[in-house]
Amino acid sequence: MNRLFALLITIIGAIASFQPVDANDSLSERAASALKRSVEFYHGKVALHGGYVYRYSDDLVKREGEGKVETEKVWVQPPGTPSVGMVYLEAYEFLGEGYLLRAARDAAECLIQGQLRTGGWRESVEFDPAERKKFAYRVEKPRDKQNNHTTFDDDKTQSAMRLLMWLDQVLKFKDEKLHEASLFALDSVVKAQFPNGSWGQGCDSFPNPADYPVKPASYPAEFVLREPSKKYWYFYTLNDNAMADTIDALLLATKIYGDAKYRNAAIKGGEFLILAQMPEPQPAWAQQYNWDMHPCWARKFEPASITGGESQGAIRILLRLFVETGDKKFLAPIPKALDYLERSRLPNGQMARFYELRTNKPLYFTKNYELTYDDSDLPTHYGFKLDGKLDQLRREYDSVEKLTEKEFVARREVKPSKPKSSASMEALVKKLIESLDDRGAWVEDGQLRYHGKGDPARRVIDSSTFIRIVGTLSRYLVAVRGL
Repeated sequence: MNRLFALLITIIGAIASFQPVDANDSLSERAASALKRSVEFYHGKVALHGGYVYRYSDDLVKREGEGKVETEKVWVQPPGTPSVGMVYLEAYEFLGEGYLLRAARDAAECLIQGQLRTGGWRESVEFDPAERKKFAYRVEKPRDKQNNHTTFDDDKTQSAMRLLMWLDQVLKFKDEKLHEASLFALDSVVKAQFPNGSWGQGCDSFPNPADYPVKPASYPAEFVLREPSKKYWYFYTLNDNAMADTIDALLLATKIYGDAKYRNAAIKGGEFLILAQMPEPQPAWAQQYNWDMHPCWARKFEPASITGGESQGAIRILLRLFVETGDKKFLAPIPKALDYLERSRLPNGQMARFYELRTNKPLYFTKNYELTYDDSDLPTHYGFKLDGKLDQLRREYDSVEKLTEKEFVARREVKPSKPKSSASMEALVKKLIESLDDRGAWVEDGQLRYHGKGDPARRVIDSSTFIRIVGTLSRYLVAVRGL
């Protein structure tokens, strides 16, 4: 709660106070009213076809995802439509209010309208009639030359699946359309899995197992300055924690639907991570691998290398797979990976995003995208240095490695603790209520990122802020009501 409190206090400092507090109402009544008004505004006035983008101008005229959004488009990639839908659904699970369920169902319906025939989603869903024709949406008539590319990077397809799965469970699997869409997505992910257990960054068809022999990771004969192939999108990919997010979604599917094929696919994904661990002297992971299981280039600023970022994500999901299965093969890669990563820390304690193959020298790029060992002229759009969480991962490893069978069962079945109220939470809730404007919006100081420096908009409505505040208010209400 302390970190959330500090974060929201910072946000509140940028939000104007419009709404007077009625001293005749209790704080919980005011919080319930603020929650309802804010959700009704976001669902009723901000949503388009039940979906959302990242941020809006105060007057809702201008919209942004990862770029300007000038058509009837909504965003899938977090913190877009699935993320907003999930906070509605979480609040509904806490409070049981119908308006929250309606908002969550509309977000899910929006995603169903954007599900591709390959089963997943792109970064966005297009609702402009002319633009929709370009994409192979399942609900539309098939046409030639449509984009049918499911994407797994940045938690796009996985976040959409989580919302559909969770809502399907809440509705007791009685909404046939929702249920079918959820299972179609999951089954498509299983079909998109390569024989070695991995997935690409995306897919527009399903692999023929005979074309992809299973082999362990190894170093290429020599470092390639630029990868000539443009097929990196289809290669075996850990980038942006795509593997970890996919395995996580499949483990959730296992718990919701009880189907062994989802558990088996998750385990197979973990087995790929074992195969993909590089040999000494760098026993960690690359962001992506080609068909020969060599680390390979992706975008012009993503070299064939060992990654200090996704390697930590690989360790995290291996730990989870060990807890879920009890199979020690998922623990075996971790000690030497942690030792290597700890040896590879930068002088300031951070990790480099990229380490050169074999030499382990940190790799960077200049603003002109020239590969270099020098970190003095880095581009600003990409994190070439990362905070390491190696101490936390080491503690987690030491903890799970000693679990007894009884503790395994308890760990797997642990349920989230119910929120508890506190003086700091009450103070935060008061500030949130006071900062709500007369429409039911939380407006903050800021600027739309993709409309140019000359854009006059200096007040924005942000989906990330909305998600955090709705989560805080709903948790406060369940705490004080003792639900």
